[in-house]
Amino acid sequence: MAVSVAGTRVTFTPPTGATALLGDFTDWIKQAPLPVIGGQPMTLTLPRGAWVEYAWLGEDGQPFADPDNPQRSLNPWWNYPRAAEVGEYPRHWLWQGDAPASPSQRGEAHRLAWDGEVFPGKRRGYVYTPPNYDLAQTYPVYYVQDGVAFYRTGRLGELLDRALAHNLIDPAVLVFVEPLDRNAEYYLNDRYFDFLLQEVLPQVEVRFPVSREAGGRGLWGASLGGLISLSTAWQHPDVFGRVVSHSGAFIASPQGRHGPQIDTTTAGEWLREQLQLRPPTTLKISLDTGTLEWLLSPNRRMAAALQDLGVPHQYREYPSGHNWVTWQNALPEALLYMQERQGGTKF
Repeated sequence: MAVSVAGTRVTFTPPTGATALLGDFTDWIKQAPLPVIGGQPMTLTLPRGAWVEYAWLGEDGQPFADPDNPQRSLNPWWNYPRAAEVGEYPRHWLWQGDAPASPSQRGEAHRLAWDGEVFPGKRRGYVYTPPNYDLAQTYPVYYVQDGVAFYRTGRLGELLDRALAHNLIDPAVLVFVEPLDRNAEYYLNDRYFDFLLQEVLPQVEVRFPVSREAGGRGLWGASLGGLISLSTAWQHPDVFGRVVSHSGAFIASPQGRHGPQIDTTTAGEWLREQLQLRPPTTLKISLDTGTLEWLLSPNRRMAAALQDLGVPHQYREYPSGHNWVTWQNALPEALLYMQERQGGTKF
């Protein structure tokens, strides 16, 4: 048996060739993996209702998937994480049931592609227009970092359709922007604003009837994408007025980059300190994080700072780690907070 759950105790049985266990509970590679001793199982106590992801290390020091556990994660980048549920993970009700089937209740994705200048290379993305899209209407717009993952894995466009079908939100346009090198672009890089202002916004605004006012423009991202979204909107409140950050990588500073490597473990919390010096009082911010990740405390401190500063915001936590199960489950409440239907819900 690969993994067994009894109450809040989760027992992992190592397969042949495993030398150590790592996962959300070790912050993956950010803490020392748990060594396998004599091939014996190891038991951890984890929160009730948690979704925990893990992998084994082989003798070559590389992670590999548990061959005895078919439960995959939603990770679009790694193929080795496997998962266990400690009881039942509380999934948001908006994800239950089928997506809207009628063409009139589904939005449409429009491809974007161009030759980048600020960051040279072929750029790509999608613009997702809502159901009953009307060229005569001006829509709030969200520029979403890690766009392909949010579109395909997070299914944010589908979620927009679901929420609109329930009359919970006002419509919006979603712009899914794909990075070339997310570490270089997202780690407190001031040139990312230049990229948005000079390349992305003009392409979108010339083709789609989206808001050109700060109050109608938002930035959205996870991890480093959450970091660059909040830092960019804070520095340019005349351009962006809304921010959604999932598991924001708020352990970061302009001095935290060393060549191709970046520091999201010991760099300090520069952005929070800057926000406390110059509060982003014009922004509306949604923050959330998993309780099984190393960024939990920095996100709690960021939310506490926003509360103390009187910045309009919401903050939520989910019993899972730094992964797409957490972020997909967090998307509904972020969308509802940002796009709550004016005048109340109508049924």
